Amino acid sequence: MATDVTAERAVLDHVEFDEIVSLTQALVRTHGENPPGDEAAKAQVLAAACRGHGLVTTLTEVAPQRPNLSAVLPAGDDPGLLLLGHTDVVPVGDGWTRDPRGGEVRGGRLFGRGSSDMLGGLAACVAAMAAVRRAGVPLRGPVELAATVDEEDLGLGVRHYLAGGDRSGFVGCVVAEPTDLQTIVAARGDAYVEVRVTGRAAHSGNPADGANAVYGAAEVIGDLERWHQELASDAHPLVGPATWSVGQVRGGSGTSIVAAECVVSADRRLLPGESAAEVLDAVRRRIARLALDRRGLDFEVSMPMEMPGFETPQDCELVRTADAALATAGGPGLPLGGWTAACDGGFINRDAGVPVVVLGPGSVVTQAHRPDESVALDELLVAARAYALLVIRLLS
Repeated sequence: MATDVTAERAVLDHVEFDEIVSLTQALVRTHGENPPGDEAAKAQVLAAACRGHGLVTTLTEVAPQRPNLSAVLPAGDDPGLLLLGHTDVVPVGDGWTRDPRGGEVRGGRLFGRGSSDMLGGLAACVAAMAAVRRAGVPLRGPVELAATVDEEDLGLGVRHYLAGGDRSGFVGCVVAEPTDLQTIVAARGDAYVEVRVTGRAAHSGNPADGANAVYGAAEVIGDLERWHQELASDAHPLVGPATWSVGQVRGGSGTSIVAAECVVSADRRLLPGESAAEVLDAVRRRIARLALDRRGLDFEVSMPMEMPGFETPQDCELVRTADAALATAGGPGLPLGGWTAACDGGFINRDAGVPVVVLGPGSVVTQAHRPDESVALDELLVAARAYALLVIRLLS
């Protein structure tokens, strides 16, 4: 949709670089790692910034010390735009050469845990909404920033957000996750699959008296590896193939005891549109074919977490407008792409029927979840300018 060039210039003039940097630093310097998942302090910092810019701000408790934030720029009654992010960050971990909570700026980059994934993106969203408000551009529909908890683990925040009311009234959703300022139109989903193998304990001096659950789990692991290799032949053109990765194995109670139980926890990346429930059924059927009962073993399969993928048509108005806004804002000119990571946007697309793109400063590939995580300052500014232009091009 065409917009007045003067209005666009006015909005861009109101994007305040120093505000973006200082808010990103404030969020980095505030605790809130997941696990354990205490996002309250970061949410309060973000809420204070939103209120300071005149946004209608609400904190909704999902669990103790874990509030979702909603900040709204009110406007007309037409469908609006949803900006989506998360306030939790992964634990700091080892290997840092800089203060992971320092928010240090050096060499054109801002360092700290969560700076790239995705506190800088949240700050850019707030700056964009503040710029639109200061410029006084009338909008046909509202803009909402939803900053959820627990994106890095079980997705409790986005599920709670969707359960809180009808979320279908948006023309689109922009997830401000780190994409190297590339407009992402497809992303894989993710599911955690847990296989619990149970047998019978016995003295290891005579292991035939028992049924070793570790041996059964080893068969399951081997089959998951074979399955992973089989999936490689059916790759999605933008996000690649579905994958399996065994992340944890827990079993046995002592070296001299035949293991009565062993649990295999695996990560299954889902293709856009792939059903997690169907994957769960397929796991049960596949393990059943291993005939673990011949070893005197039983098994149970569960899926403690699932996050759907999504794919948005490349000719969708949201896609075209977002990518054009990014180009105007000074983006790198990357082609429309896919994301091998997963994000809360899959829930918004599947459960609310809203088209989704992922677009944000920083890199999920080279920065997220790593020591010395950082985000480029110029990417923060470009992202905020792109979000602001997208708002007025879609809604004014």
